[in-house]
Amino acid sequence: MRLAELSERSGASTATIKYYLREGLLQPGRRISATQAEYGEDHLRRLRLVRALIQIGGVSVADAREVIAAAEDESLDHHLRLGAATRSLPCVERPDEDDPAVATARRSVDGLLEALGWAPDSGTDLLSPAHRRLIDSVTALVRLGYPCGTEQLLPYGRLAAQLAVTDLDLVEEQPTATEQIEAAVALTVLYEPVLLSLRRMAHAEESARRL
Repeated sequence: MRLAELSERSGASTATIKYYLREGLLQPGRRISATQAEYGEDHLRRLRLVRALIQIGGVSVADAREVIAAAEDESLDHHLRLGAATRSLPCVERPDEDDPAVATARRSVDGLLEALGWAPDSGTDLLSPAHRRLIDSVTALVRLGYPCGTEQLLPYGRLAAQLAVTDLDLVEEQPTATEQIEAAVALTVLYEPVLLSLRRMAHAEESARRL
């Protein structure tokens, strides 16, 4: 397809597509003349991923570029490519280990991971952005005095484990390794707001039932 058709099918303006091309977020098209290029379904899929990251996920152009680079790194095995791509998404800084609230939060999280049987080398290690975000969130709960020990966290961990099965089933529906990696990133960005919205709607339903 030509640039105009790519724009029409993706919903992105030609100016936006040209910007993504300049920034290395979209692979160049097949040159058919000095001033024209041809694009395929791979470009359309990549363009949708980039728009999901930037426009819906709020990911910066620089971070989106890192996500895509990780997804294309064929030197890694499939599990590591999936992890590298999602780890490139924005996250919080490493927590201050000298903060007593951080130490309390870490004990709760360590107990949670042990209870769930999650191995550190599967992506729950200290270098994992998700691990850092979890520590940061539990630290905030500690400071505010809300219950956040391993016992309180465990039901959330068990639900997350069930969701992971659903997520990976969706990812594995994609036919190629590259498409699976792109889907893992897109679904991480797009389904987290879905999950948050459903949780809040469930709160309203349960509150109405109880009260």
